Amino acid sequence: MKKMMTGNEAIAYGAYLNGVRIGAAYPGTPSTEIMEEFAKYEGVYAEWSPNEKVALDTGTGAAYAGARAMVSMKHVGVNVASDSLFYGVYTGLKGGLLIISADDPGMHSSQNEQDNRNYARFAKIPMLEPSDSQEAKDFVGIALEMSETFDTPVMLRTVTRIAHSSAPVEIGDETPPAAPAEPPLYDRNPQKFVMVPAYARGRHVVVEERIKKLAEYAESTPINRIEPGDDNVGIIAAGAVYQYAREVFPKATFLKLGMIYPLPEKLLRQFASQVKTVVVIEELDPFFEGQIRNMGIEVRGKDIFPIVGEFSPGLIRERSAAAGLIPASEGLAEAEAASTSTAELPIRPPMLCPGCGHRGMFHVFRESGALVLGDIGCYTLGSAPPLSAMHTTGCMGASIGVAHGIAKAGMKDRVIAVIGDSTFFHSGIHPLINVLYNQSNVTVVIADNSVTAMTGHQQHPGTGITLQEKTTNAVDLEKLVRSIGFDKVDIADPYDLDGLAEVLEDHLGSGKPSVLIVRRPCVLYTREKNEPPHVDVELCSNCGTCLDLGCSPIGQAEDHVVIDPILCNGCGLCIQVCPSEAIVR
Repeated sequence: MKKMMTGNEAIAYGAYLNGVRIGAAYPGTPSTEIMEEFAKYEGVYAEWSPNEKVALDTGTGAAYAGARAMVSMKHVGVNVASDSLFYGVYTGLKGGLLIISADDPGMHSSQNEQDNRNYARFAKIPMLEPSDSQEAKDFVGIALEMSETFDTPVMLRTVTRIAHSSAPVEIGDETPPAAPAEPPLYDRNPQKFVMVPAYARGRHVVVEERIKKLAEYAESTPINRIEPGDDNVGIIAAGAVYQYAREVFPKATFLKLGMIYPLPEKLLRQFASQVKTVVVIEELDPFFEGQIRNMGIEVRGKDIFPIVGEFSPGLIRERSAAAGLIPASEGLAEAEAASTSTAELPIRPPMLCPGCGHRGMFHVFRESGALVLGDIGCYTLGSAPPLSAMHTTGCMGASIGVAHGIAKAGMKDRVIAVIGDSTFFHSGIHPLINVLYNQSNVTVVIADNSVTAMTGHQQHPGTGITLQEKTTNAVDLEKLVRSIGFDKVDIADPYDLDGLAEVLEDHLGSGKPSVLIVRRPCVLYTREKNEPPHVDVELCSNCGTCLDLGCSPIGQAEDHVVIDPILCNGCGLCIQVCPSEAIVR
């Protein structure tokens, strides 16, 4: 029997069937659903960790104890977890450890387009990449077997199209292996697991010997295979790009890579000897191409295909036609079809939801004239017009550290660092300590919407609910901040514009580090809806002041403003900003 599954669902299913007992993650698109789905299975433990490093340490500890573990994150999350990744490669494990890196070519929901295949080479660990949901499920089992056979973490790379696209997956009578009847005792082996220099030097030798053995394994694993066809052009591809290339080159000979590091050199040479032209098709970096060229094999790749952006069958067809790999007429037809289909698409900029508390907060920020250093979350949309009230955004937790640096540089501006509640737990606590310890005149605003909203309303340490819906201790933001040593701490409601403006001015003028918690639960999570206001057309001067809120229910007729009562959730911000008092309940 077959069932349609997304790649993320298939990974979770494969982990369950292959005896993964412990799962840990921090939510991040396109990886989020992996742990959400895994948490639904019987007999497993799954958690939202405060950040990706904590998640990987949790998974590593479980694998040290002999359990099979899975840790998932989006591509930039691996940057956060990298310190733990590298020590885990040196120590090795006892149980299998699978690390999912969900990359985002095209930056559908990310601040960069990094190619995490480079982490496999950097850390010297094997990496697999599925090309559909069936392989996503199957590769989990292969990766866990590799992890235990070679005593190493194994990374599984997906991309947005695999993570979120559905494909058939074979569903049988398989059941996961039974859990041990008795908890085992921990295997105490300091020379393997204690990475002081004396022991780590010996483990580095083990890592180098291991990667040679893995390269030999890459030659024989069936997930790397030659698919015979026409010998004029040979295509090397993996993952989603393999599916696109198959569509464009249905008759070509293919080297389909499922294990993408280390590469199978003997198989590559065999493949190159069978075709006249070798073409590497890969998104982002020339990861395959560079290694294959270093083997002395002549290939074409980035001279044809771009190094930025997400690929598609259309892009591959167009570039291949331009390079003479397929008839020029196919590329021309593709270009004409693309121009016809995209010309009529309207531009729809991203915006905050109707009733979002962040809207009132950014309105007040803009009116204050302060310099606002931003972070990663829904509130990043505060940078977009018409609010236009955020001036930098880098990565999770960067807002506070950047604000501190700008303040210390002696800038004349008053400085606000804004960070969400989930992001604060992820990586905001340490830079906040630095602001206090090294005394910069920064007002840190924690935008508390009481959930991890951007990735789909996941819980975090401040909500008091775990991933598996158990009630737990909720971390109190105000108490936490005061315990660090801040004495100027306030809570404000972003629906009260005058009240928020007053307390913000007090903080900005205090001359010392301070924290302002701006609290309003996410309206999509709470489903809060109040009576929508209406416009008195006799009083409305059509000045457009309310439009500067950037609220989608508010529009402009010929001579007055209109409010869509279906979209409006009745937050009342427009009532407060209208200079003519034309918007009323």
